[in-house]
Amino acid sequence: MEVQQFYYDNKIVKNFLYATMFWGIVGMSVGLLLAFMFMFPNLTDGISWLSFGRLRPLHTNAVIFAFVGNAIYAGVYYSTQRLLKARMYSDFLSKFNFWGWQLIIVAAAITLPLGYTSSKEYAELEWPIDIAIALVWVAFGVNLIGTMIKRRQRHLYVAIWFYLATFVTVAVLHIFNSLELPVTGLKSYSVYAGVQDALVQWWYGHNAVAFFLTTPFLGLMYYFVPKAANRPVYSYRLSIVHFWSLIFIYIWAGPHHLLYSALPDWAQNLGVAFSIMLLAPSWGGMINGLLTLRGAWDKVRTDPVLKFMVVAITGYGMATFEGPMLSLKNVNAIAHFSDWIIAHVHVGALAWNGFLTFGMIYWLVPKMTKKKLFSTPLANFHFWIGTLGIILYALPMYVAGFTQALMWKDFNPDGTLVYGNFLETVNEIMPMYWMRAIGGSLYIVGAIVMIYNVVRTIKAGSVIEDELAEAAALTRVSKKRTAGETFHTWLERKPIQLTILATIAILIGGIIQIVPTILVKSNIPTITSVKPYTPLELEGRDLYIREGCVSCHSQMVRPFRSEVERYGEYAKAGEFVYDHPFLWGSKRTGPDLLRVGGKYSDNWHLNHMYDPQSTSSGSIMPAYAWLIRDEHDRSDIQAKMEAMVTLGVPYTDEDIANAEASMDAQAEQIEKNLYSDPDFAKTYEADKQYAAENGEEFIEMRDREIVSLIAYLQRLGTDIKVKETGELLSDN
Repeated sequence: MEVQQFYYDNKIVKNFLYATMFWGIVGMSVGLLLAFMFMFPNLTDGISWLSFGRLRPLHTNAVIFAFVGNAIYAGVYYSTQRLLKARMYSDFLSKFNFWGWQLIIVAAAITLPLGYTSSKEYAELEWPIDIAIALVWVAFGVNLIGTMIKRRQRHLYVAIWFYLATFVTVAVLHIFNSLELPVTGLKSYSVYAGVQDALVQWWYGHNAVAFFLTTPFLGLMYYFVPKAANRPVYSYRLSIVHFWSLIFIYIWAGPHHLLYSALPDWAQNLGVAFSIMLLAPSWGGMINGLLTLRGAWDKVRTDPVLKFMVVAITGYGMATFEGPMLSLKNVNAIAHFSDWIIAHVHVGALAWNGFLTFGMIYWLVPKMTKKKLFSTPLANFHFWIGTLGIILYALPMYVAGFTQALMWKDFNPDGTLVYGNFLETVNEIMPMYWMRAIGGSLYIVGAIVMIYNVVRTIKAGSVIEDELAEAAALTRVSKKRTAGETFHTWLERKPIQLTILATIAILIGGIIQIVPTILVKSNIPTITSVKPYTPLELEGRDLYIREGCVSCHSQMVRPFRSEVERYGEYAKAGEFVYDHPFLWGSKRTGPDLLRVGGKYSDNWHLNHMYDPQSTSSGSIMPAYAWLIRDEHDRSDIQAKMEAMVTLGVPYTDEDIANAEASMDAQAEQIEKNLYSDPDFAKTYEADKQYAAENGEEFIEMRDREIVSLIAYLQRLGTDIKVKETGELLSDN
């Protein structure tokens, strides 16, 4: 049998490892800055591109796609070559994957702070970057499948199955969730509206967690844990059950993010049912990982790599137990919109993704540099300070979540809310926010220690070069099943068939949930009094999106006595039919805004945006002074309205032609309302006089951004009229 020599591409692995560590520090640093903003809201006072609402999506994107994404590529490129006994299919595609992904990250780091966002969670990047993501991801997939086709190892190991499922599913999720209609070079509107947009987004959002933060890491677990422990995987049969049940069930679970919302009940209940079922394959995978360490637990005491991996798998088990629990309606009623969810997410992110990545780095770097790790004590220090950081982060957030839920729902004997002022709940949990910031600080200190340790190891070791390997060429065998060969054993040597079956498995749930919601009109009952936004309100909504207000404020009143008492009538599906995108939110750092229209005067809103403490004592909302100061560019309004017409919003040609006049009239009325406050009138006139005396340009209040935002806020929740019984007057 002829033995062939070839080289594993270690340089691409090295590049992705370096990027992982660099972007990890960047993403975590932004997260730490955001954590301190809860105690010091005006930490970046007056700098619009460093405001909380704009930095929050930068943090999530940097940690998920830059830190974890580069770690996935590093692990996949290293393990795939060795599992298939072949160099990656194309060096060009490997380099295109690396540099394309880094350019996407840089584009995100520029556009998100500047306010270019679609506002859809974990999918905030605008349409040109979405296209770039699709191209780079397809290049990765072609490289992966191409390597499988030219492999020298017949059997496709379980890690490869998870890599394939990751590629296929993320491609499907990204493309369908990112279907948007471009308006300008960096502005688009989702093609879905309201309830439909919410369902598609959380079909994507939940499964971005499933198929970007979970399945590829399970593949890495199946490769690196046996390698580090020098033990075979505990159970081959369990890995088969784990893989197929996980990818089939996971895709159905998205609607559990929308329980008690305006989503149809049947879709909510499907999400709950499959979320509960998800517990079995998730824990099957955890058990398979932990039992792989049987006979190697003595090494865990001394080997930092195994320490990180054990805690990572345990974190996976905790997060995947909590996920199904949170999908139970009675638990979700307490947890949703609270800091409990923040704790849940970070147990998965910091323990499962972070620690498995750290363990992988500590294993890979000495292997690739042919040098022992510079300092095992430093690696152990990293482990313990990182573990302490996770505990100090997560536990206070659980306490904060319970506290919020209990206070939000607490009633006096006379039927009034005990804590009618939302800020009372905020002030109560401030110590928890301090502890979170401390925990996050410890975690990032550990990551910095790791980088120092790795750099010293690299400097002392050999230059990371391509690695010589040899293996026999793959001999042809029957395309059909051979005698004694099970179906799955046959499938494990058929990458194309495996890919097709995995694609079918993940498409079934998505099709059954999404297609009826989009095509069957009875799922979204219309309300005759709900009209499209006026041109000025549409512009104000875009400002609301730009500033990331949806990060802290929901627009979804659930049908609970406490929420109806606090915010007003619960939300109806028909209220959101013109919302591209939906803005229901997933966290209440501030109160719900669905019914805020008409609740406060225009002057209150202006003062609230300029100095939140002046209207809401104890508020931790930052000031938005630039909204009051800056002129609003409304030149794209006709293009925006035409795009909305394409998406089904019933603007007439006359509406579009008269958009400028309509905006002027509504803005002038708001300016007139603002003038009714003597203090505002006095200050405004003084500013105008100062500008005239100093030859400076003066922007009329009606032309400033704040006026458009006020128009939008005053519109919210005013479309429906409700009888005292709670019955809609205008339902069809």
